[in-house]
Amino acid sequence: MIGTFRAVAAAGSLVVAVSAAAAAFAQKSGGILKMYDPDSPASMSIHEEATIVSERPMMGVFNNLVVFDQHVKQNSLNSIVPDLATDWSWNEDGTELTFPLHQAAHPG
Repeated sequence: MIGTFRAVAAAGSLVVAVSAAAAAFAQKSGGILKMYDPDSPASMSIHEEATIVSERPMMGVFNNLVVFDQHVKQNSLNSIVPDLATDWSWNEDGTELTFPLHQAAHPG
């Protein structure tokens, strides 16, 4: 009886493993990521709010001077790319950082 139970349990485990693997291979790239947010941000000001509850949803709304390259797996100083800035440079003392910005195109 115990041998039969083990055989049935092993067969059931195998069926579950195979079906789970098939579901993983069926995933497609692209699409829309929907994220649950348990709270409502107090405001849309990422400068006035200090919690991730307000900052995370607003990061997709506002541009940044620079961002990490989204095509690089590991964030590092070498993976920083311009967003609103066109470039950046330090002064000779290393105390000031200058960001030239993209110029807005004005309709003629």
